[in-house]
Amino acid sequence: MSTDVTAKSPAPAPSGKSGGAAGDGLLQLVVEGMRRNMRQYGMLIALGLIVVLFAVWTDGDLLLPRNVSNLVLQNSYILILAIGMMLVIIAGHIDLSVGSLTAFVGSMAAVFMVKHDIPWVLAVVLCLAVGAVAGAIQGFFIAYGGIPSFIVTLAGMLIFRGLTEIFLEGQTLGPFPEGLQKVANGFLPEVGPNTNYHNLTLLLGFAMIAFVIFQEVRDRKRQQEFHLDVPPTKLFLLKLVAIGAAVLTLTMLLASYKGAPIVLLILGVLLVGFGYVMRNAIIGRHIYAIGGNLPAAKLSGVKDKKVTFLVFLNMGMLAALAGLVFAARFNAASPKAGLNFELEAIAASFIGGASMSGGVGTVLGAIIGGLVLGVLNNGMNLVGIGTDWQQVIKGLVLLAAVGFDVWNKRKVGS
Repeated sequence: MSTDVTAKSPAPAPSGKSGGAAGDGLLQLVVEGMRRNMRQYGMLIALGLIVVLFAVWTDGDLLLPRNVSNLVLQNSYILILAIGMMLVIIAGHIDLSVGSLTAFVGSMAAVFMVKHDIPWVLAVVLCLAVGAVAGAIQGFFIAYGGIPSFIVTLAGMLIFRGLTEIFLEGQTLGPFPEGLQKVANGFLPEVGPNTNYHNLTLLLGFAMIAFVIFQEVRDRKRQQEFHLDVPPTKLFLLKLVAIGAAVLTLTMLLASYKGAPIVLLILGVLLVGFGYVMRNAIIGRHIYAIGGNLPAAKLSGVKDKKVTFLVFLNMGMLAALAGLVFAARFNAASPKAGLNFELEAIAASFIGGASMSGGVGTVLGAIIGGLVLGVLNNGMNLVGIGTDWQQVIKGLVLLAAVGFDVWNKRKVGS
């Protein structure tokens, strides 16, 4: 007895659309992830576009290893200030005195090392202590005296600028010891065999990539454990690849010249340290709390006065560090040092995602904002744009960044 079996013809194979559908799906994930994280990724993409624009405009000169190294050295002190300023703005305050405090600490360093021959290591410690005391005094008046930070730091700006003129007697004072100069202008030493690259820089770059990937994976797992929204896996992997490629590119550029500048290591330590504090430490969460909603923070038991005091003390120490780096880079302390540094640091913070109302921002955002300004300055100098138009363009960039923040808030609110 035979049984008739009706054979089914195989389904027609898709005519080349599966790859397109997969690509469209990934593109949709990227677009959706960008839409949800516009504040976080907007300036990062803008930085990439600015780099590409000036790389093309300058026929690749922007990305020459020597120029990349100089870009780090030229903007190191602004990036240091931007980290501290971001914390101040997140807490809902502002600091107009950091440029003058930078000059004042530089003058103190010159007096200690040049006039009194104090060993440069001890002088650095004393200068950092001076910056901490200056920040603490301002923080005391703001936190416990109830005087607005704008007024206190405006007064500080005038006082520190005047003290700089008094200590230097209106003259430039230098040179600094060679050890301090190397901190601001030096590079990591050569180690290992000759590979046509700076081996220690390569090692540090690969270690940084591994650390960033580990950190991102760990943060993602923590968010999943608390049932928080996380980006889709494909988008997360794309993010890791992009970060790894960016760090690897910077590493290879620096390793093909003289290696990583010493000041870049200082910035790396500050970025990792303050990034951890703001993400994981209690004091970091309290800074976000008092900037986001001060009455609610008080009701929750946050010691807002203590937190504000510590934020300005920290800003004073970072301003002192920036003053030492700046003075050592130019090998002299000048009465005119630090002019407009406070404006550059504030602009870097807002371009990097800080909010005027406080409670929003990241340490990495401050670095990104500072790099946006640094690449703009460097690129415009390479193509021969005058300083007058440079000021106009940077002002428009700042206005666009803050305008984007306001527009994004309204869109999220609606």
